[in-house]
Amino acid sequence: MTITVEIPPEIQDELAAQARAHGMEVPAYAASLIEEAVRPAQSERKNRTAPDLDRTLADMAQFSHKIPSLPEEAFSRESIYKECD
Repeated sequence: MTITVEIPPEIQDELAAQARAHGMEVPAYAASLIEEAVRPAQSERKNRTAPDLDRTLADMAQFSHKIPSLPEEAFSRESIYKECD
């Protein structure tokens, strides 16, 4: 089936960037997004492959550089158990 969809330029740019990040051409990546949206979530979990997991982890890590770093004292025993002492 062939579907033609008009996409605003800013969305085209983001779609192209995500396709590159997944190592895919834009049409194939867009088709995979549609397949994911249509496919029931349960069957998707059952058929996971190593490349699927790699893509999922890459998606999760995509914005990890925006997570602020915590100071080392946030991981001290005192800061974790301060209510228990």
